Formats: sequence, C-alpha cells, structure tokens
Amino acid sequence: MNTDSNRLERRGAQRFEVHLPLAICFDGKTVPGFTQDLSGRGIFFFAETAIPEGAVVELTFAMPSEITLAGNMPVRCTGRVLRSSLPQSGQRSGIAVQIDAYEYLGSDEAITPFVRSASASSSGSAAIQPR
Repeated sequence: MNTDSNRLERRGAQRFEVHLPLAICFDGKTVPGFTQDLSGRGIFFFAETAIPEGAVVELTFAMPSEITLAGNMPVRCTGRVLRSSLPQSGQRSGIAVQIDAYEYLGSDEAITPFVRSASASSSGSAAIQPR
C-alpha cells in the first residue's frame, strides 16, 4: 500500500521549484551550488561540498521575477543547515537550510556568479566554476 499520498504536509510556506546558481558562504569559504526549491522559510540546494548539519550559512543568489513579481533581485540569506546528505561518487550534496533572515541587496552589490562548465572527469557531470 502506498502511503505517500496520505502523508501530512508540514510546510507552512509556499514552495517554489526554481533552479538558480547560488554562492554558499560558511566556515570562512565560499562554494558554488544551485537551488532545487525555496520558500520564505527555507531552501533546498545542491553543492559540490558537504556542509554539516547545524552549520550556519550565508546564501547569495538572484531571486527570480516569478517570486518577487518585479525584476530579479539579488538576495542574501542566513540560516542553519537542517539536513545534509553526503555526496555519492559523481554527485553533489543535497542540503536543506532553514532561513533565519534575509536582505535584498542593492544592484551595486555583486553576486559571485557561477556558471556550469563541462568537467574533464569520466563521470560526465558538469562542474560549477566562478565566472
């Protein structure tokens, strides 16, 4: 019997499925990642490095116009890692963060841009590199 359809939804905020590049700052370093979905309370993203549960992170990305109902807006969020999966070979870590605070950035504050580029690895996965 499939119980997935009977599961209780515990989210308290609307979730948007968006795939955006983001910069993840923690422990004095910045690493690239990309979002899978976000809401007003949290964000789920993938990164090429593991981030431990409980870590405090700062995430910077451009909030898309579909959510802001205006233009794309650069945002900086701070939060705490709730869940983090260890990367399997050739894959990235999936990380869930509870957002504690966020701020819209001025257009003069640059977001570290990351772009996908082909990786020379045999796994065929793409690497995310600073622009």
